[in-house]
Amino acid sequence: MATAAFEDSDALKNVKAALEPGYVPSDDEEYMSETQLNYFRMLLLEWKKSIQSASSATLQSLQDGPIREPDLNDRASSETDWSIELRTRDRQRKLTAKIDAALRRIDAGEYGFCEVTGDPIGLRRLIARPVATMTVEAQEAHERREKISRDD
Repeated sequence: MATAAFEDSDALKNVKAALEPGYVPSDDEEYMSETQLNYFRMLLLEWKKSIQSASSATLQSLQDGPIREPDLNDRASSETDWSIELRTRDRQRKLTAKIDAALRRIDAGEYGFCEVTGDPIGLRRLIARPVATMTVEAQEAHERREKISRDD
């Protein structure tokens, strides 16, 4: 079972190899220039491809046959492992939808700008979380409002 962090680092390596050698978006260039947009588009596409590949591997493992452990403890352990794997794949399925939304924002020219304030999200945040839709400040305010409404 591959971890998400491993897949993410592989996606980032593939993108860096496909673009200009050593290219990393920087504050010295125009924000959301064509080069930056291509960088993020390729990063998102590689990320999506790695998620789909991992999902296919999980599906193939499930189709290979049911868990047939003779010992009840071994069977319980195997079922727990599969449960965790399936929850991970479900989270990644939701992430795939966010990746698709980010790709649509790139095509629409809206990528990199906060959906609440319209301010630039920032390169460091986008490199860390390419599917981000809000600035750090807007995200924090959103989470505070969410916590308050949950506590009521």
